[in-house]
Amino acid sequence: MNDRRVGPSEAEPVGAHGHHSDGQSPGAAGHQHGSGASQGHDHGQMIADFRRRFWVSLALSLPVLLLAPMIQRLLGLEEALAFPADGYVQALIASVVFFYGGWPFLRGFFREVGKRSPGMMTLIAMAISVAWAYSTAVALGLAGQVFYWELVTLIDIMLLGHWIEMRSVMGASRALEALVQLMPSTAHLVQDDGSTREVAVASLVAGQRVLVKPGEKVPTDGVVVEGQSSLDQSMLTGESRLVERGVGDEVIGGSVNGDSSFTFEIARTGEETYLSQVVAMVREAQESRSRTQDLANRAASWLTYTALGVGLLTLATWLVVGQGFDFALERMVTVMVIACPHALGLAVPLVVAVSTALSASSGLLIRDRSAFERARELQTVIFDKTGTLTEGRFGVTDVIPIGGLEEDELVRLAASLESQSEHPIAAGIVRAAEERQLEFAAPKNFTAIPGKGAGALVEGRSLKVVSPGYLREHGVELGDPRVQQVADQGKTVVHLLEDDRPIGAIALADVIREESREALARLESLGIRSMMLTGDAEAVARWVSEDLGLDGYFAEVLPHEKAEKVREVQESGRIVAMTGDGVNDAPALTVADVGIAIGAGTDVAIESADIVLVRSDPRDVASIVALAAATYRKMVQNLWWATGYNIVAIPLAAGVLQPWGIVLSPALGAGLMSLSTVIVAVNARLLRS
Repeated sequence: MNDRRVGPSEAEPVGAHGHHSDGQSPGAAGHQHGSGASQGHDHGQMIADFRRRFWVSLALSLPVLLLAPMIQRLLGLEEALAFPADGYVQALIASVVFFYGGWPFLRGFFREVGKRSPGMMTLIAMAISVAWAYSTAVALGLAGQVFYWELVTLIDIMLLGHWIEMRSVMGASRALEALVQLMPSTAHLVQDDGSTREVAVASLVAGQRVLVKPGEKVPTDGVVVEGQSSLDQSMLTGESRLVERGVGDEVIGGSVNGDSSFTFEIARTGEETYLSQVVAMVREAQESRSRTQDLANRAASWLTYTALGVGLLTLATWLVVGQGFDFALERMVTVMVIACPHALGLAVPLVVAVSTALSASSGLLIRDRSAFERARELQTVIFDKTGTLTEGRFGVTDVIPIGGLEEDELVRLAASLESQSEHPIAAGIVRAAEERQLEFAAPKNFTAIPGKGAGALVEGRSLKVVSPGYLREHGVELGDPRVQQVADQGKTVVHLLEDDRPIGAIALADVIREESREALARLESLGIRSMMLTGDAEAVARWVSEDLGLDGYFAEVLPHEKAEKVREVQESGRIVAMTGDGVNDAPALTVADVGIAIGAGTDVAIESADIVLVRSDPRDVASIVALAAATYRKMVQNLWWATGYNIVAIPLAAGVLQPWGIVLSPALGAGLMSLSTVIVAVNARLLRS
């Protein structure tokens, strides 16, 4: 799997204001830098910095407000609060708020200008800088009116809005950080003499053995060598049920052990582990480009230029119509503040952060954001058969008793005989008996019949399980049309003989997953056609297709032809997803509009896919489509809100309703802008509901 890391030399520094120059939040698009733990720590520091700057600036704003002549007149305290040089004191305190509280915005302005990419920090910095510079010039003797109280309240509200916004971003990224924190820090290493000692997980290497006690987390990936237990993998794979693990079974680092101890041998450590690859995939998805994000970035850029232009036009217009410079300047500042593309910069990244974390916790790993967005438009899903729609193992599909024997009795007798064989057909029959909870005894005098089957004494009865070739060779006639019917479906048929007389037949085939039927029903309800691609014979493909109710299939397809079949469907004008798990599926996964790999498949298939299904459950294909559609709806809602409110807000800020006594102050404009940002953040988090 790809595990692209952004090193210190690549990572873009994120200032205390917590925004990149393109307006993306570090908790969303920027979350990929560094490790999850350190990123969360940095993000926490930025939140603390905004909180501190807000409270300090708010405290300093109180004397500025009390020294403002307009506030004093409103409170009737002109004589009580006025004193010599009070204007200079107000200017000094307001300047402290400007440089301390406004510093994150000023720093963001210099970074945006340095990159020739003006954005929200440019607008905020220009608004507060113009307000401070003009007020200070008036305080030092220029004719005019100061509005220090508007300046400090503007900065206070901007800091508060950023603080609340960043807390929302932190919440959106928390699911990924929870994944990082799943891995324990210590493990019980088994010594050569059988004793254990506690060691750091970071020191473990492949081949060592580790003891996992009840209730503990598995420290890394490996294979159980002693003991048996049930594990909770819900945070890793989305599988809600406990999974049983015994000798020979794989365990995943980060899963939680049940009520029994077991020992496992380490197979993978560090970045090779499943959990590390999941985290890398999630970060890669957040880093990958999004068509909707590109649109949002362009809109934010145009909004910035529009705000600058409208702001200057507002200033010039009010001066031309005879208003004072202080009034015209206040209108310009309000336009710049209220038009900040803050919400627009967050509209898509926050939804991306939430949907990516949500999909990861549900066992859907998104490797390419653009392909994920295309999933909502899917018209056809092509499934590989073996290992995707089927389980990839022989299983009993039909039991045909002959001569009045019960089905369960036929399976029980056959399983008793085959319990001594290691052949895949024998294993399938034994497994069928176990699934039916049938008890069977070990056979006696077991004898293999080379290439034809096996024979033995079962409960004193002379039985044989043989192939159709054995019957032809010995001239045994069946006379039951059901046997020929299942044979025509491409299934493997074996016959149970007693004293060389047929008493039943058992048909085996690659077992169809129970989940496949529900998966296809879900896709049908979404208006999506389902097809199958397989290298199996026509008869087998036809049987599976009819059994599942597929819309079509391709049979006897050679590995190099799979990609051609996908193109064939695409050329009919349909948007196509390919779902598979094998090496020979990789080209088809790459050609498809959306490539979906079954997580239990090969690394090559996973590398070629846009989305990986951790649980190897075909029903998750429908979940992808549903999540992609819901994610797109949230993106559109956020984009409309982030841009739409400006249609009303900018003219109000410019003062078009001033003749009717309706004028927005810079502080009120900042409040509306911050509110729009918070609404966008909250709406993104509603994707979880």
